[in-house]
Amino acid sequence: MAKGPGLYSDIGKKARDLLFRDYNSDQKFTITTYSPTGVAITSSGTRKGELFVADVNTQLKNKNITTDIKVDTSSNLFTNITINEPAPGLKAIFNFKVPDQRSGKVEVQYVHEYAGISTSVGLTANPVVNFAGVVGTNAIALGADLSFDTKIGELTKLNAGLNFTKDDLVASLTVNDKGDALNASYYHVVNPLTNTAVGAEVTHRISTNENTLTLGTQHALDPLTTVKARVNNFGKANALIQHQWRPKSFFTISGEVDTKAIEKSAKVGLSLALKP
Repeated sequence: MAKGPGLYSDIGKKARDLLFRDYNSDQKFTITTYSPTGVAITSSGTRKGELFVADVNTQLKNKNITTDIKVDTSSNLFTNITINEPAPGLKAIFNFKVPDQRSGKVEVQYVHEYAGISTSVGLTANPVVNFAGVVGTNAIALGADLSFDTKIGELTKLNAGLNFTKDDLVASLTVNDKGDALNASYYHVVNPLTNTAVGAEVTHRISTNENTLTLGTQHALDPLTTVKARVNNFGKANALIQHQWRPKSFFTISGEVDTKAIEKSAKVGLSLALKP
């Protein structure tokens, strides 16, 4: 178990990954190649109905500096520069998008044994300032996540969260959207040898009095093949099977069916990720 409470984004992450990660209703492929100089080039494409979206990402690593440059089919250029460990526990991230001149942002992350801080500021005359902080240990963490828009002088985001970890169990509680949404999640490893786990998430929205409950599980059929399934209280059921057919290369088939409208066609997604 890692030391420290981590970052605010780690609160409830185990349950979110179990319930939502790798599920896909589109056709997606990702291929990564490496040049002789060590530059990684990743090409990806996603077909959503009749729409096809693609991008090419180039990653260059030089000591503790990682530079990512991505170009998509809309001719947008995304640049992300990450500096790892300029000081112990510190990470600096700079990113921007061309031609959007207001997209520039600088983020600094600091992870300590008893705290985790992430703060960012937009590179504009009236920037949006984000701050997320967590205090605690690897067993219990309490944090807050907020954004302040200096142009209008108001808080645009205000969230708070609590995370509890004990052996093979992780439970979390968050208050989001300025107190309008309450979210509780649960993750439990049933059998570590087969990577069998169960998870649940319930969200209550005060403004609409609506509740959303999602239950899920995962199990490794063998060291290279994992199956997952989930269902929510609206009758949407999903399942996937993921196979690692070579190191770092995955083939995933996922499907979704509306149990309250069986006559509708099921949605099927395919995902292929290839790395040498």
